[in-house]
Amino acid sequence: MSTLTKSPLRVARRALAAAAGVLPRYAHVYSPKKYTQRQLFACLVLKTFLKTDYRGLVAHLADHSDLRAALGLKAVPHFTTPQKASRRLLRVPVARRLFAATIRQFLGRRRRVRRAAFDSTGLDCGHASRYYLHRCRRGTRRRTTVYTRYAKLEVSLDCATHLLLAAFAGRGPRGDADRFVPLLDATLDHVRLGAALADAGYDSEPNHRHAREDRGVRSFIPAAIGRPTAKLPTGRYRRQMKQRLDKHYGGYGQRWQAETGFSMIKRRSATAVNGRSYWSQCRDLLLIAITYNIMLCYVVMGFLQSKKNAFSSLSALSSLWFFL
Repeated sequence: MSTLTKSPLRVARRALAAAAGVLPRYAHVYSPKKYTQRQLFACLVLKTFLKTDYRGLVAHLADHSDLRAALGLKAVPHFTTPQKASRRLLRVPVARRLFAATIRQFLGRRRRVRRAAFDSTGLDCGHASRYYLHRCRRGTRRRTTVYTRYAKLEVSLDCATHLLLAAFAGRGPRGDADRFVPLLDATLDHVRLGAALADAGYDSEPNHRHAREDRGVRSFIPAAIGRPTAKLPTGRYRRQMKQRLDKHYGGYGQRWQAETGFSMIKRRSATAVNGRSYWSQCRDLLLIAITYNIMLCYVVMGFLQSKKNAFSSLSALSSLWFFL
């Protein structure tokens, strides 16, 4: 169930379905009406899925008539058309609505999630090879090449299905302790959550109080922040974490599903962002998160449909044996 689809046709159709209830057909009443906003959004998703740039996207659309038919394109757009549309369609308010649509597609009527893992990861802001960096460090001049900034993706992930329930884009390095509350609130906007699992970077007594007392969610975070000491923490919930937390308590061992999700994102979507400015990098991160959910949706729905078909076939065989 945690395998991502490799079919661009399925991704294109799923992206169109996600945008249908969020984006109007055209941005303005006097727009040229050559391409709909839903088609342009699906093109952006395909660009991330195919790991290419805008010129490469246009080349794929020109070479594959089945992709154009799936998107309903009568003509291949110029490469600047999706590039300009990304600034409009991936603004934070619009991107959040599109992200929420992918969650509704995946879950259907289900709104209960047992456990969610909170974590963040960094993506490169460029494509410098590891060999180049190695040579820069070990050259004759002994130069030091250090990139102090990177694109940072903060997510809440369903431990059972690896679905992203919340995603925030930013820039690192920075601490995570003050990011727990926004991630939890964004997750609860979409689902009802039973337990929140996070690493020691989110350790804070106010985070526990907000989750348990204000939002009714059990929080499990190792009490590891601060100077090492044999004394127990003074806070009520951090003291419980210090005394009881292990991989079995509250299912905390499932927090590592977040690392599996990050591995899936970086292997199949991207390990770096192409944007140069801060906001263009944020748009790239949000598009990566949306594309990942779209890729995940189709595989799980197909798996459930195959189980349903197998069950119906088994029922038909059993009824036939009864009559024989």
